[in-house]
Amino acid sequence: MQAVFSIYNNDKVFEYCGIIPKHHIKTIHKMISHFERDYQKKSKIKWGIFEKYQGTALVGIIEAMDFNQKVNMVTIGYFLGRNYWRKGIATEAVQMLVTFLFKKVNVNRIQAEVIPANEASKKVLLKNNFMREGLIRQASYWAGKGVVDLEISRNTSESADFDV
Repeated sequence: MQAVFSIYNNDKVFEYCGIIPKHHIKTIHKMISHFERDYQKKSKIKWGIFEKYQGTALVGIIEAMDFNQKVNMVTIGYFLGRNYWRKGIATEAVQMLVTFLFKKVNVNRIQAEVIPANEASKKVLLKNNFMREGLIRQASYWAGKGVVDLEISRNTSESADFDV
């Protein structure tokens, strides 16, 4: 629980996300209980991102959400603890999730929504063969941000090389 708290307790981590940082451990405890509920409802699935070689330290979260079975698509999101930025970890985690979603879940389309100012996240997506489809003005209401514009990027082909 402390590892999750250390990620969610950092305002900078959520500067470009529709997530409000959590500054109380009790809030984190309640939030974690929602992870299981969301999984059971098949509305959102979260995975921990761990250090590659030691495997014990939680460094971030990656998720699949907004499943649309009619067109067989899903939206992904991710964030890392601040100490793990700019190390290629997000790029590799996205690559693994894209491979999993295409090969094991057989989705047709994977998309991501990014606030235009989030250059680091846009680079992660580009490295994973996502194509920017466009900008949707006043696309959504994000907690702590209000109404935001979103860039939509998509990956509709199997582009990752990981074995799942």
